[in-house]
Amino acid sequence: MSNTTQTINEQDPKSVTNKRYLPLLLVNYGFLFIGSLSSSLLSKYYFNHKGSSRWVSTWVQSAGFPLLIIPIVVPYYLFKSTQRKPFTGFTPKILALSIFIGFMLGVNNLLFSWGNSYLPVSTSSLLLSSQLVFNLILSVIIVKQKITFMNLNCVILLTLSSVLLALESSNDEPHDVTKTKYFIGYLATIGAGLLFALYLPIMEKVYKKVYCYAMVMEMQMVMEVAATVLASIGMVFDGGFTEMKREGYQVFDKGEKVYWATVVSNVVSWQLCFMGTAGMVFLTCSLTGGICMTALLMMNVVGGVVVYKEEFGGVKVVSTVMCGWGFCSYVYGMYVKNKMLKDRDDGGGGGHDSDDKNVGSYNPIEMTQIVNSSSSSSSPPLHIGV
Repeated sequence: MSNTTQTINEQDPKSVTNKRYLPLLLVNYGFLFIGSLSSSLLSKYYFNHKGSSRWVSTWVQSAGFPLLIIPIVVPYYLFKSTQRKPFTGFTPKILALSIFIGFMLGVNNLLFSWGNSYLPVSTSSLLLSSQLVFNLILSVIIVKQKITFMNLNCVILLTLSSVLLALESSNDEPHDVTKTKYFIGYLATIGAGLLFALYLPIMEKVYKKVYCYAMVMEMQMVMEVAATVLASIGMVFDGGFTEMKREGYQVFDKGEKVYWATVVSNVVSWQLCFMGTAGMVFLTCSLTGGICMTALLMMNVVGGVVVYKEEFGGVKVVSTVMCGWGFCSYVYGMYVKNKMLKDRDDGGGGGHDSDDKNVGSYNPIEMTQIVNSSSSSSSPPLHIGV
């Protein structure tokens, strides 16, 4: 491999040869881990202590978008670690796509809140893993994801864990929830999973035209603003803002201070979750992001049992073990694949396969400097758009 190509790979944030790739990947997975676990438990805590507004629960999932200003502006204005100004290359087409996807995310948030208000955390978490098989199918259609033994084995194991839960779900109904509400929660949770399965490959398709992590956060901020606008409209028509004040003063049985602490904690935890999801899809692929999220649902199951003393019978034990087994096998396969790619690059091998997400678009500023320094080759300009 030529020195020019190797230098470009080292500058590419999605290349395994880039020294920043693994730390950035681990940070995003950490955000996803903390955000997924805490947001699920906090949402259930809100409903367990007489919080009743599904619009409030929906609104807090996206209202923390101002927190995204930190990763957007700090690297340029404070650390001076990048030459790219925030929102550079943010075309009208990208803006329109981000707004549309944001509205779709807002509907997904509402479905999740609806399901979480009626179902136990453990049941809701395991049901959401059913999105994985649809994620695989849609990834094949939208981003031409190749089906391999590694990803197919993982999808089958994680999906079977959901099927086992569904067969036993009738014995897991909360005492204060009617069968009708339980059924509504069941369908809403499945709907949220299916919509999220569509969201992930669409994001991967869009991110293929994105050349830096900061731009991912900028798109995520626009999406969250759109989702917040949708939730705010629902709040206004349903009296949600007035209800939020009344809940804090009169309804929430843990007191006003705990109520607002719960709301703020929900806002922060959901932003960590969505930041981690966006970063995982950008750095890997939509299927890997979906698998990581599904595997984290196993921790949500354990969290529901530990925190809320939910029932953890034989079916949930088997489902959790299968979930962990599928995820670990997939991670090991990814480790072997990335190691082979890195060894091939270090050994001077050829280019990457077209389906490898470790290779993506390059920073045009850095790429131009690299190519200009080489007298033997030239490249056409990169266009930032979708």
